[in-house]
Amino acid sequence: MRLKLTEIFHSLQGEADTVGIPTVFVRLTGCPLRCQYCDTAYAFEGGTWWELDAILARVRALEARYVCVTGGEPLAQRPCLELLTALAEAGYRVSLETSGAAPIEAVDSRVIRVVDVKTPGSGEERRNRYEQLSLLRAEEQIKFVICDRADYDWSRDTCERLKLSERCGVLFSPSHEQLPARQLADWILADRLPVRLQIQLHKYLWGNEPGR
Repeated sequence: MRLKLTEIFHSLQGEADTVGIPTVFVRLTGCPLRCQYCDTAYAFEGGTWWELDAILARVRALEARYVCVTGGEPLAQRPCLELLTALAEAGYRVSLETSGAAPIEAVDSRVIRVVDVKTPGSGEERRNRYEQLSLLRAEEQIKFVICDRADYDWSRDTCERLKLSERCGVLFSPSHEQLPARQLADWILADRLPVRLQIQLHKYLWGNEPGR
């Protein structure tokens, strides 16, 4: 079993509920979406084929308890499901960052799924699979990357309509180059939303440097 990888690296988790924790990132190559704010377009093409055993050996060598499988869109490669299970079997705390445009029901139940709901500002709103959000557990998360006030209003209304905060954690993240984090914080506070403001810690530490 082989997967095409862009990179495997050790860094601090910059997002979700384990922000700040040393984590090994396994970034798979390829993505069917083209969000206008994407900061990992370098993972759309290229990459190197890895055998599963080689991936596990490299993760083990980097000596972290937490592993995040990301992309691109990792679930665009079917063997990703095997990788997630193998990592969970090895005793890691495993998270999956997915666009929400791929089915998530077959993901190993030991894996924490972080699903990105695409806002209108992303240009990929039509790809959302809203019916899948009902599969998420309390310890999992839904993320909205917000570009402007229209995106914020849409995200707030979507959360209320689907009662997302009653299901799992909800993250509102400003598009790093488009919306100041303080502005988004003010909107969340004004509306008293039951969501978590998320800034991308790694970007404040290292900018857009790949492998960080």
